[in-house]
Amino acid sequence: MPDSSEFTDEDLREALNDLGSYVDVTEEDLKKIYSLALKHARQRLAASVAVADAMTSTVVSVGKDDDIATAVRLLSENRISGLPVVDNDGLVLGVVSEIDILGAAGMENGFTFKDIIRRLLGEPIAGHRKGNKVGDIMSAPAIAIHKGSDIGEAAKILSERRIKRLPVVDDSGKLIGIISRADIVKAAQPR
Repeated sequence: MPDSSEFTDEDLREALNDLGSYVDVTEEDLKKIYSLALKHARQRLAASVAVADAMTSTVVSVGKDDDIATAVRLLSENRISGLPVVDNDGLVLGVVSEIDILGAAGMENGFTFKDIIRRLLGEPIAGHRKGNKVGDIMSAPAIAIHKGSDIGEAAKILSERRIKRLPVVDDSGKLIGIISRADIVKAAQPR
């Protein structure tokens, strides 16, 4: 079945006849204008989707007092690149990502894969962050977004901050979901 927004040349001629007056545009120009207006309307409607309607509500998170090995395991098991860090009340404190973990392992720019393996096997590497807890290495304060914000705002934050995901919080600041670039693209698709 064709898209409900599609129309034929005959439909256009009938619509022009229904106007009963002269319109100083060609049928081709009118089709272009309609197509562009439809594109803009779809973008506007996509941007007005609430974050709560686009987010992933099943969120894997860690506590600031969890050890780094727990974060590594959760990242690996869930095939994700970052985790929100929450306190005992579920309030978002920060985010721990693969980059934070590599930094804790002393893997700044210029290190090789062999260096990473050595560090993971317990060999010390100069320059790594001190501490064995997630709270020692997390990025904080957390950059989060309210569930009622629209996905256009979320996309802007992700782009400006060059991050991949945003924790989603309720009115009290508690973690209720996460929204990623992929969630936004999916929600912005024409229906």
